[in-house]
Amino acid sequence: MRKLNVCVLFGGISPEHEISLRSAEAVLNNMDTQKYRVLPVGITKAGQWILYGGTDYSLLPTGQWENHPDNRRALISPVRGQGLLCFADDHVDYEMIDVVFPVLHGQNGEDGAMQGLLQMAGIPYVGPHLSASAIAMDKTLTKLVADNAQIPQAAWLLVRNSDVQSRMEDVLGKIEDKFNYPVFVKPAGTGSSVGVSKVNSREALKAALFHAGTYDEKILVEEFIHGREVEVAVMGNNSPVASVVGEIDAGAEFYDYDAKYTSDTSVAYIPARISESVAEQLREMAVRIYRAIGCQGMSRVDFFVTYSDSRVVFNEINTIPGFTSISMYPKLFAASGIPFGELIDQLLTMAMEASV
Repeated sequence: MRKLNVCVLFGGISPEHEISLRSAEAVLNNMDTQKYRVLPVGITKAGQWILYGGTDYSLLPTGQWENHPDNRRALISPVRGQGLLCFADDHVDYEMIDVVFPVLHGQNGEDGAMQGLLQMAGIPYVGPHLSASAIAMDKTLTKLVADNAQIPQAAWLLVRNSDVQSRMEDVLGKIEDKFNYPVFVKPAGTGSSVGVSKVNSREALKAALFHAGTYDEKILVEEFIHGREVEVAVMGNNSPVASVVGEIDAGAEFYDYDAKYTSDTSVAYIPARISESVAEQLREMAVRIYRAIGCQGMSRVDFFVTYSDSRVVFNEINTIPGFTSISMYPKLFAASGIPFGELIDQLLTMAMEASV
């Protein structure tokens, strides 16, 4: 039986470019080359597509992969049946693609843009399709879906960056009328806590709004929930299943970008330090929001469990969660009895089974 041709996409034009490189390194190192012929395609920050010609995936996080002598310019054709176009000198080679694993976090990879290209090309891919990806990437749209599905979540307010720039005092007054400090300020369309701030004063709120506005026109302001930060990994198409529940002790003000990826302050507890009844409620709610948004393949769903009364509060959903060596999604399924390599197998199988 021939090997499946698997195109692993990584990098991308996104504030989360570096995280994608680290995720792709782990995915590529855990793929079974007896089953798969791997086509690793990286997208540089400048938007150049490169078929990586090496096999040393440790060069991805350092950026050295971009200069490998065996690299070729490449792109996925939107024309059905053409697959991957690879350019060398004065000719074009065609590489058939059976399935794509888009290890692309954030803008232009997780927001429906890449999913739209792959759907036009008729190529199966891992993860939710276009509409679910777009909804989950925009935190304000996710909030509307969660409200409609009657899933408890933090109180929230949508602010426009154009209003922040033109009438800051009105924006501050609107926020302070609705919330007490502290509050969270987030760009609507980033992941990995990029651009997110926890603020305790009006001056800090001003700075946070300006900061978030550099990433997105839409800015989400949320009430502070005093609780444990917990996560559930979900996998499946028509019959999704939830993993054991994990807990993050950020060891910082909150689980920000540094706590996730650059410092050693955070500690993961798997399973989470909660009762089994609360854990079961979290798993049920994770599947419910997954289905409400229309996800398939995979997502990680994040919650708070309040310290005072163990109340479950939905936070956000990530349709292409981190796959780095320290990321919770693969760790949660490993704790549920599905090791990294088998997880990749199941995700690729589900991608092939789903229609495009």
